[in-house]
Amino acid sequence: MRTDFVAREVMTGLRRNVTMTVAMILTTAISLGLVGTGLLAVRTIDRTEQLYSDRFEVQVTLTADVSAADTDCSQPICTELRETLENSPRVESVRFQSQQEAYEHFQELFAGQALADVARPQSLPATLRVRLADQTAGADAVRAAMTDQVGVRNVLDQREVVAKLFDMIGSIRNVTFALAVVQAIAAVLLISNTVQVSAFTRRTEVGVMRLVGATRWYTQLPFLIEAVATGVVGALIAVAGLVAGKFLFIDQLLSGIVANGVVPPVEVADIVWVSPILVMIGAGIAAVTGYATLRLYVRL
Repeated sequence: MRTDFVAREVMTGLRRNVTMTVAMILTTAISLGLVGTGLLAVRTIDRTEQLYSDRFEVQVTLTADVSAADTDCSQPICTELRETLENSPRVESVRFQSQQEAYEHFQELFAGQALADVARPQSLPATLRVRLADQTAGADAVRAAMTDQVGVRNVLDQREVVAKLFDMIGSIRNVTFALAVVQAIAAVLLISNTVQVSAFTRRTEVGVMRLVGATRWYTQLPFLIEAVATGVVGALIAVAGLVAGKFLFIDQLLSGIVANGVVPPVEVADIVWVSPILVMIGAGIAAVTGYATLRLYVRL
């Protein structure tokens, strides 16, 4: 097989249908960019679950009168509640957080924001922070033990808060994947049309090649390589878009919650992990679409 001929035919085809080629590359890039965003969301969910797997706590917040009167959990009401929790086999440890400590933690979380200026220590309740030995049944046991107890304001399971975070990230993932499917359909149609137009414009030289003995596979190969090349270029543009989006948008959007350890940051390593997947998807879709088009609609 003459590789120089195949390469020349590929370059000729790309130049001859430059507008459709550019449209196909951009559509593929958008589609794969959305797929990459969805994969990054999935990876963020997995890493967030790992981050919180051993950090979940149940917070038993105390009423305003108990919080104000007891600064170190030495009064009878707080002491009794604490002993009840510590005696539970599903509880690993119990830590008391006073109003002042809660206020200092609040200031750290919202430093530089207007909300930090209006908060006062007395507006935040004292809390018994319960680390669970049994993550599955522990939260229910604590809730049952603390419900309707004197001095208890409410019981907050951190897993419920994190579940909402997971739902939000999951929704972003689902939307991006849905948009990616729509863009992928457009990319497939563009690839099919481009292959058909490219084959039609070169039908004369292909016909001559068949007359002198060239196999069907040999005459179809340049069109397949054109499709794969545009798919790979689209994937590389999508990767570049993800890198740019990380530094220009994602890092700024998540800076606050990342700094406070709420979610892990999106690293360059995550994009490096996604990149080969996008390249394989781009090349694979282009190759399959090009081959199917040549077999079903083009006679070379």
